Amino acid sequence: MNDADTTQLDRTAPARPGPRAGYGRWRERARRNRAADLCWRAGVGIVGTVVLVAGIIMIPYPGPGWVVAFAGLAVLSTEFERAHRLLGALRRRYDRWNAWQRRQHGAVRLLLLAATGAVVLGTLWLLGALALGAGWLGLDLPWLASPIEPFA
Repeated sequence: MNDADTTQLDRTAPARPGPRAGYGRWRERARRNRAADLCWRAGVGIVGTVVLVAGIIMIPYPGPGWVVAFAGLAVLSTEFERAHRLLGALRRRYDRWNAWQRRQHGAVRLLLLAATGAVVLGTLWLLGALALGAGWLGLDLPWLASPIEPFA
């Protein structure tokens, strides 16, 4: 490369504002309009709460339960200060819990895994999923039926 080529590379176009800057301007305008602000906050509250509850339900099951729960809190924290503080506190506790688990002996980790499995099996039994699965396999096992009336 000669000097002309390097000077060409050094000249860059001024940076355009990204999508977050546009969102920030839009959100500030919406905050000035009381009805728009209320609608936006209600929508964020509803969506964030639904995602958070779905994540909490998914926590004991294999999959992204914690990620979904934290995502729901992150959505809520965009508009609500309490959710923002709670998200920070839960992140710290979650990190401490994971660090504690990693320090434990293999037997303790297996015991925690067994306890998680018991919670999963218990909820599947209460919701009637085990009886449904047995029925699909053609097994007649009445002890798998849920003791809860709507699911029995």
